[in-house]
Amino acid sequence: MSLALYAHPFSSYCQKVLVALWEKDLRFVYRSLEEPGVREELVGIWPVAKFPVLVDDGATVIETSIIIEHLDLHHRGAVRLLPDDPAEALEVRLLDRFFDQYVMNAAQVAVSESLRSAPDRLDEAKRSAAGALDLAYAWLERRLEGRSWAAGDRFSLADCAAAPSLFYGDWVHPIGDDCPGLRAYRARLLARPSFARAVEEARPYRAYFPLGAPDRD
Repeated sequence: MSLALYAHPFSSYCQKVLVALWEKDLRFVYRSLEEPGVREELVGIWPVAKFPVLVDDGATVIETSIIIEHLDLHHRGAVRLLPDDPAEALEVRLLDRFFDQYVMNAAQVAVSESLRSAPDRLDEAKRSAAGALDLAYAWLERRLEGRSWAAGDRFSLADCAAAPSLFYGDWVHPIGDDCPGLRAYRARLLARPSFARAVEEARPYRAYFPLGAPDRD
């Protein structure tokens, strides 16, 4: 087995895959985009140059959910992150997509605007992100009621997506007091050793957060 991951420690989508690799306790070569020459390697492997990218014995695997499902199929490791039961797997996939599309991408609206050379619509972008995140938070508060993890009692692909999504989403627009269950779930994710490791390894790069990283977490 030869696995290599091209990733940046501060990227939410890279953290999603890193959590899966560490949950499975798989050995892999970590090709950090902070290292000289790695970005050029990445372009040679995947011309679109978006990351993370997994290389498995020469085969290139892209897109975070596909990477994690690939690992579940070919490198079971210590745990499974997608249930064998089709109905349970569908719930995991639904929540995985929800966290990516309706939490992380919603937060990214404000982040992307702040990165523009002339961020003249930043206030509007922040309001848009806040409104979308409040809707997502309220839906999740109801959906996750009575669950330890996103899709039930077992940590899954959905939680790999949830951890960085709620981590950075809360930085952009904090989870309110009206969502105590979601706030507690975020705290459980932060205490999970795999995600705690991702947070610590990303800590040196917090200055990269264009809206200003809060003095917490």
